Amino acid sequence: MPYFSVIVPVYNRIDEVRDLLASLAAQSEGDFEVVIVEDGSTLPCKEAVDAYAGCLAIQYYHKSNEGRSIARNYGMEHARGDYFVFFDSDCVIPPDYFATLKAALDADYTDCFGGPDAAHDSFTDVQKAINYSMTSFLTTGGIRGGKVKLEKFVPRSFNMGYSRRVWEKIGGFREMFSEDIDMSTRVRKAGFSIRLIREAFVYHKRRTSIAKFCRQIYVFGMSRITLKLLYPDSLKLVHCLPAAFVLGSATMIALALLWKWWAILPLAAYLVAVWLTAIASTRSLKIGTLSVLTSVIQLGGYGAGFIKAFVWKILLGHGRNIEEEIEIRRGK
Repeated sequence: MPYFSVIVPVYNRIDEVRDLLASLAAQSEGDFEVVIVEDGSTLPCKEAVDAYAGCLAIQYYHKSNEGRSIARNYGMEHARGDYFVFFDSDCVIPPDYFATLKAALDADYTDCFGGPDAAHDSFTDVQKAINYSMTSFLTTGGIRGGKVKLEKFVPRSFNMGYSRRVWEKIGGFREMFSEDIDMSTRVRKAGFSIRLIREAFVYHKRRTSIAKFCRQIYVFGMSRITLKLLYPDSLKLVHCLPAAFVLGSATMIALALLWKWWAILPLAAYLVAVWLTAIASTRSLKIGTLSVLTSVIQLGGYGAGFIKAFVWKILLGHGRNIEEEIEIRRGK
């Protein structure tokens, strides 16, 4: 029986699955199986999966579309390993990932882990700019696994895992946005250990266009209020900073237009700081410049979603039955 079960939900991502399986086939440590759960895709990836059946232990399932969380749970129900590892289909795994992960768990076992992500050299400039804006201390406070953080580390579903014992006690993911944060909170509240294994990183393609990134980050902002309603003590200052950015930027722009032009200087100074650090981080003037745009989207989109959900769900009281809504999505 394999020690690790790699569980990947898929929805119309044939090319991504090919890249992911190619990277898994090149692993230096082979004590794992792969469980691909096709969540009602209209463009199934079975042909891509079959191409690796001879060099990987793969289980493939096709089910009706119910959401990525339910697909992950379906995969766990059919997994044989003692430790479940979750990747998104748009990830590429470095060749020593499982050797690194196994060594880290052998040396200091943890019930639940998460690892960071990085941008591969082959990624597009837009993907690299998005990666900067999602991981920089200047944009997210480093809460996604960076070296400097403003919040306790929380594993994310593109690169996380937990033991079968955790699953047997608290179950799987709930079908909701930010389901990985919800899962990590439940793991911690149940008394299990969680830690960052920094060396176990993945290459994460993220969104391939600015428009898709805008939509994704807006939903992230809304989901933070859902988490606040589920776990009242989960909302921290760092989560409110994007909303402050939106309100502060709007105020500075209005003052610059209606009063004095120099009222916008604090915003301009911040964007210059983002530009310079992005150039230093990516070693590219073009990507650094794109990173200014993606950083504004990261903060502005998240902040707008946060503000909208705060007004609708908290101030207007439409989030009172959030637990019931989530259970309805699970089919209960």
